[in-house]
Amino acid sequence: VGLLDLELNQLTKALFLALVALSVVMVTLQGFVGPWYRNLFRFLLLFSYIIPISLRVNLDMGKAAYGWMIMKDDNIPGTVVRTSTIPEELGRLVYLLTDKTGTLTQNEMIFKRLHLGTVSYGTDTMDEIQSHIINSYSQAHSQNSGNSTSSTPSRKPQSSAPKVRKSVSSRIHEAVKAIALCHNVTPVYESRAGVSGETEYAEVDQDFSDENRTYQASSPDEVALVQWTESVGLTLVNRDLTSMQLKTPGGHILTYYILQIFPFTSESKRMGIIVRDESSGEITFYMKGADVAMSTIVQYNDWLEEECGNMAREGLRTLVVAKKSLTEEQYQDFENRYNQAKLSIHDRNLKVAAVVESLEREMELLCLTGVEDQLQADVRPTLEMLRNAGIKIWMLTGDKLETATCIAKSSHLVSRTQDIHVFRPVTTRGEAHLELNAFRRKHDCALVISGDSLEVCLKYYEHEFVELACQCPAVVCCRCSPTQKAHIVKLLQHHTGKRTCAIGDGGNDVSMIQAADCGIGIEGKEGKQASLAADFSITQFKHIGRLLMVHGRNSYKRSAALGQFVMHRGLIISTMQAVFSSVFYFASVPLYQGFLMVGYATIYTMFPVFSLVLDQDVKPEMALLYPELYKDLTK
Repeated sequence: VGLLDLELNQLTKALFLALVALSVVMVTLQGFVGPWYRNLFRFLLLFSYIIPISLRVNLDMGKAAYGWMIMKDDNIPGTVVRTSTIPEELGRLVYLLTDKTGTLTQNEMIFKRLHLGTVSYGTDTMDEIQSHIINSYSQAHSQNSGNSTSSTPSRKPQSSAPKVRKSVSSRIHEAVKAIALCHNVTPVYESRAGVSGETEYAEVDQDFSDENRTYQASSPDEVALVQWTESVGLTLVNRDLTSMQLKTPGGHILTYYILQIFPFTSESKRMGIIVRDESSGEITFYMKGADVAMSTIVQYNDWLEEECGNMAREGLRTLVVAKKSLTEEQYQDFENRYNQAKLSIHDRNLKVAAVVESLEREMELLCLTGVEDQLQADVRPTLEMLRNAGIKIWMLTGDKLETATCIAKSSHLVSRTQDIHVFRPVTTRGEAHLELNAFRRKHDCALVISGDSLEVCLKYYEHEFVELACQCPAVVCCRCSPTQKAHIVKLLQHHTGKRTCAIGDGGNDVSMIQAADCGIGIEGKEGKQASLAADFSITQFKHIGRLLMVHGRNSYKRSAALGQFVMHRGLIISTMQAVFSSVFYFASVPLYQGFLMVGYATIYTMFPVFSLVLDQDVKPEMALLYPELYKDLTK
């Protein structure tokens, strides 16, 4: 239910009280003669036109018309209005809560950086990696063909030598191999067009050429990584439940058997896979995940944290890749414990996690990857327009603090001149108190806070924190869980009483979208969960400008005018009745016949009043040019 409907309900109650008061006044002036209570009821019925019963019908028809106009607008194609009750809410928003990945950014990942601890490769030095890979695989194959009788591992000379620091080439080889193996990606081949063979020939007919291959995975990050390994020469060509096949630059196919796979979850923030090399029989446990989760798992090193920070400041999403070689005995022992844990009845998830964690110790850190997520089209001008319209924008994201800050700057969510106050991690009441005081001294600066610190602040100083945050021009909450997002929305509604709007694109934004007064979903790479749960569904973030500035503003102004008009209409005819009765000694006699009265409220005055639905005070172009016009509605 929109705020407009609630306000009209209040007005209707006031009108009802006016009706009762008017009737009592009439009976009093009459002098309570005869059966006065019967006259009281007659007056109540005669003046009942004060109560705007037809308003609901008119408004609902108006709302349907607004929805139709939004869907028919050629400037925002693909917009779907999934609820016909709250188009006016779009005209009075004060807080806009947005997700980052897929909403402000495209969710199209591009591999930008590989860091091995001592060397870092960027987009312009990828050809070096390619030459290293080509060399290492050509050497491996010449060795393998030399002693094909004994199944020695291809890196025999190295492993027998004393463990000196490995050469850069072999480290690149290991890192790229790990990235090519540790994922949940499946290569898909379209069958050739025009081949109408039987089903048994379908396999043969498939075109296994490089141009025909596309990758499918649940997250675009993984696809970007696998596409990158293909570009440097190690290609994932085939995958089923039990094995994976990689193609080397020389065209050889390497087969790896998948022994176990531990999928990515939002709690563990990492995924692992155990593979066995077909040629050498070596068993390796590969793992990749967020730096927070992986920093405790990998062997001690002095560069991981620093480099993660550097990459995040460039706006890259980071993943840490690590490996661990297992002997046959170690693996068998693990498999037995793992299967037993899977069979346990109580606390199965905990037990399985504990067994997997027994492997996740002292892993060898291979590399750190950085993937860039590009901004959507016209994000900057849209955010600028919304800010000029007096809308405060909060960005709630699950990403790291540095990445979130970087995107906030690059999308101009925080203007160049503004300071950014990064809220230090707090865990206790005292720390939260000190940090809030430090923040209170700053003026006109954006706030960046992590989900954990936010929890602590809300636990002890909810009111003070919300009050301070509401004065900020922009707020960024990073490392937010979906429930936290919804919690923040409810807090804003509760403390400010202003209208909130949430916009997101994935399943993790659904709770936030449903909690907000007005939810907008974007149909993106992550499917339609958000757009189906939302009140309005758009295809691109930039469409939100027109949706609010033009359609929201028009819907609200028109509905408000329509409501006032319908009420005036009832008051006019009741006033005539009151004058008529008072002239004729307060007789409770109708002035007009019944059908005239009913017709007046419905047919006769329907079109002039309903024409307000098509009213337009300024052209859409002007409304977009001067977003300040929107500010007037939210005062």
